[in-house]
Amino acid sequence: MVLTHIVEKHEANQKISELLRKKFNISSRLLTKLKMNQKILVNNSPVFSSHIILENDQITVKIDFDEDDFIISEKIDLNILYEDEYLLAVNKPAGMVVHPSSYHPNNTLANGVKYYLNNNKKIRPVNRLDRDTSGIVIFAKNEYIQELMKNDNSMQKEYLTIVTGILLNKKGTINKPIARKEGSIMERIVDENGQIAITHYVVLDESIEKNLSLVHVTLETGRTHQIRVHFAYLGNSILGDTLYGTETNLINRQSLHAWKLSFTHPITKEKIQILADIPNDMKTVMKSTNLNEF
Repeated sequence: MVLTHIVEKHEANQKISELLRKKFNISSRLLTKLKMNQKILVNNSPVFSSHIILENDQITVKIDFDEDDFIISEKIDLNILYEDEYLLAVNKPAGMVVHPSSYHPNNTLANGVKYYLNNNKKIRPVNRLDRDTSGIVIFAKNEYIQELMKNDNSMQKEYLTIVTGILLNKKGTINKPIARKEGSIMERIVDENGQIAITHYVVLDESIEKNLSLVHVTLETGRTHQIRVHFAYLGNSILGDTLYGTETNLINRQSLHAWKLSFTHPITKEKIQILADIPNDMKTVMKSTNLNEF
């Protein structure tokens, strides 16, 4: 990926680093990497970030460069929902971790993406999902795109979930801060001293007989376990969520699916909307409990 720009009169006589921050929103961290790899050029010659630019200078920034990455390349079948030269969107199955860790070094979504992309670049997820949450995960193909995507306020994340019980309010907002539970590495709780967390929801259907509700959820913030914690706080834990609710024989994981993701493309500025079909295990629950798809 290459960024180019011809310096205009009002942009002259400043450091190239200042222009790149203002014009392309390149972070100081990425600027340092670009400088070290001699990827910032003025009139086809590498320069330091402190270089003073002049009117009509031709600026070229070569974003892509090789990076060390500990992720092992593994051939894993991927359900690709969207791809261009900047982004890759994959439908993650339940039971798969997004990124390797000391507990899960192999057979993660990132291992499969590494194999698929077949390059010497770091794997850069823009969003993440819990192991047992299915749905859309987006990967940026370089650090610049990842930065733009993570700072994009236009991104809207929508989920489908089956929760226990019948919600009193069929539409609402859960605005409760979330913090890590004391003494636990994984578990989160609603805590007034926690981080702001806002979840919007609409009940799509409900089964009085089975005491279940199908709910559409839109996130305004993205805290760890946010949807799971907020619905457990309401007393309507997600079906199958054994951390915040109880076990069920209807499904062997939390019934939560990242169904839809919308955003403005960081380069083309096109409005992008990605959809991931409801997975079979959740469809089976819906069919057996007479919860209707919308």
